[in-house]
Amino acid sequence: MDYRTAFDAIVADPQYQKNLDRGEARPGHPEGTVRAHIAEIEPNLETLRPRLSETDYWKLKLLVHTHDSFKADSERGVTITDPKSHASLARQFLAQFCDDPDLLAMVQYHDEPFALWRQFEAKGKYNQERFTTLLKNINDWNLFLAFNIIDGCTEGKSRDPLRWLFNEVDGKVVSSFTAADIL
Repeated sequence: MDYRTAFDAIVADPQYQKNLDRGEARPGHPEGTVRAHIAEIEPNLETLRPRLSETDYWKLKLLVHTHDSFKADSERGVTITDPKSHASLARQFLAQFCDDPDLLAMVQYHDEPFALWRQFEAKGKYNQERFTTLLKNINDWNLFLAFNIIDGCTEGKSRDPLRWLFNEVDGKVVSSFTAADIL
């Protein structure tokens, strides 16, 4: 799979282009539009680039540009796996250009760690079955944790969810990224 070619096709796609200027400022995303969010997190990818293979860099670039690109088309309040969720819509879009099942799973589950952290913050516990599903559905945890750092280290986001995620996956997944890498 040529991830750079897939990236070039995605950024030229009319639906992707249309969605770039959609979105409004909200908690966790004071930047508002998809375009502004991408512009805010791309420097995080560049910061991590020396630790990434060329292939992983382009995989992450695909995730950066697709993960939130369909929020405006999604139904609010549905589960992450609902076909109308922004994650499912992003996965369907990415699947038109990329047949990597792990990358598709990452786009589908990119917000699951944050959702589980919110449960933990509110109740002192979280849905272990959902966490186990996440652990099973993601194969390349190095890439997934790198993406969580890229997406989770912005002006509008607390680093607490990332620290929690690294604590929860410690000893359960293999990754060269640790909580010390949070930007």
